[in-house]
Amino acid sequence: MDQRADPGETAVVQAILDDTIALYTRMRGLDPAPVVSAAAAIREAFAAGGKLLVFGNGGSAADAQHLATELVGRFTRERLALPAIALTTDTSILTAVANDYGFERVFVRQIEALGRPGDVAFGISTSGKSPSVLKALDAARARGLTTVALTGYDGGPIGAAAQIHINVPAASTPRVQEVHGTLIHAICELVERTLEAGSGKLEAGS
Repeated sequence: MDQRADPGETAVVQAILDDTIALYTRMRGLDPAPVVSAAAAIREAFAAGGKLLVFGNGGSAADAQHLATELVGRFTRERLALPAIALTTDTSILTAVANDYGFERVFVRQIEALGRPGDVAFGISTSGKSPSVLKALDAARARGLTTVALTGYDGGPIGAAAQIHINVPAASTPRVQEVHGTLIHAICELVERTLEAGSGKLEAGS
């Protein structure tokens, strides 16, 4: 197989890497306080016996499952499992709710079933405009959950609806999703590093 790179295709790869590096550099210059606040909210919910409910559509659904996986399984430390649920995984619930109530309520219905005051609802949307995510965050806040949004573009109505808003200010969905993955890892790192040494439990108020 000829492994010589086509110059045009090489330029495409290099341009993607350049754009990604530029966005990471831009993010590096922004205030990381929303990321820290999101991790603190999740940590406090776990310490109080609550849970994380995370959701999004398409690539953001994959990111929701990624975040839940790192917390239920492990990120980089051996510890007890942490209660995180991706609301994107049960096809029977998703299709039943979409069929009976409309797709915009696929996450709302699950928030109503599973959400309790003190839990965290974490919505992910690269556009900041997904109706199903927005309605779920509104329902969560009305029920006393802490709401977090991870968005792209200018954050849109979803960013405005959340108590904690993490925004990646870019208009390219693929580039935003790449940075979202890194920020999800940062949140997991912040949650895990405050675990009580040796016990795998979260210290209340940590």
